[in-house]
Amino acid sequence: MHVAFAGLGKIGAVMAPRILAAGHDLTVWNRSAGKADALEASGAAVAATPLDLTRAEVVISTLSDDGAVNALYSDLMKGNVAGKLFIDMSTIRPATSKAIAAALAAQGASFIDAPFSGTVGPAKEGKILILAGGSDTDIARAKPLFDILSRRVIHTGPVGTGALMKLVLNLPLAVYWAALAEAMAMGHEGGLAPAAMIDALKDSPVALGALPIKAAAILGEPGPVAFDVASMHKDLLAILETGGDAGVPMPTATAALSTYAATIAGGWKSEDAVAVVRFLGENMVGGKNP
Repeated sequence: MHVAFAGLGKIGAVMAPRILAAGHDLTVWNRSAGKADALEASGAAVAATPLDLTRAEVVISTLSDDGAVNALYSDLMKGNVAGKLFIDMSTIRPATSKAIAAALAAQGASFIDAPFSGTVGPAKEGKILILAGGSDTDIARAKPLFDILSRRVIHTGPVGTGALMKLVLNLPLAVYWAALAEAMAMGHEGGLAPAAMIDALKDSPVALGALPIKAAAILGEPGPVAFDVASMHKDLLAILETGGDAGVPMPTATAALSTYAATIAGGWKSEDAVAVVRFLGENMVGGKNP
């Protein structure tokens, strides 16, 4: 199968090689061309423009936000897309997915919104959880590729529901880290050591599954950034807009957004999302609120 892959950021850079290693013909494109060098050396073709991707049977995209996704698909739809399958794995608003799907359908193409749960490590090993919105036929067509990239696919319903499910998963995660920031700031101001609090939290019923993995980052130890503060802030904006469209009050998400916004304003936008815990403790308590 000829597969095209657009977006070679942290996630795309480890997903695309899995497709190539599985024996598929692969064409890649990234806005910063240098990120495709390693894949080109491994046998992938590099598209000069997004339009070149439409020569493939299936086009997969993993991009940063709604604006980047809209820009890419605007370019893709200038080509002959009839009969092609497009799979967007970005975390975007459901309304964006639905609009792109409708525009592609008008040109005879199919679309699946397939964001995922998992970061760089699971993506590299093909162990992410895919949340796929689309028709039964399109999901079946995508299955050989999903099997390469994931440990499980949840078919959430029609187009748009995959994007919605990803926001459903990310909301409690965002709130958890923001709540942990407040809890640990309170404890620290009262004399508790951060490491002692993490130790107690990990061995308690309130421990999120990701907490042991993120403990070192919370305590300020250097390491790779899988999902940064700016991305969590972006997702919360999408969550609030989607919740607002549905008429759902979202006071908890709104409060969490303010914590991430303050962390970004403090210059920490590229830190791991759990850096909100350290930022709150170091900058916004004890009279240090800027």
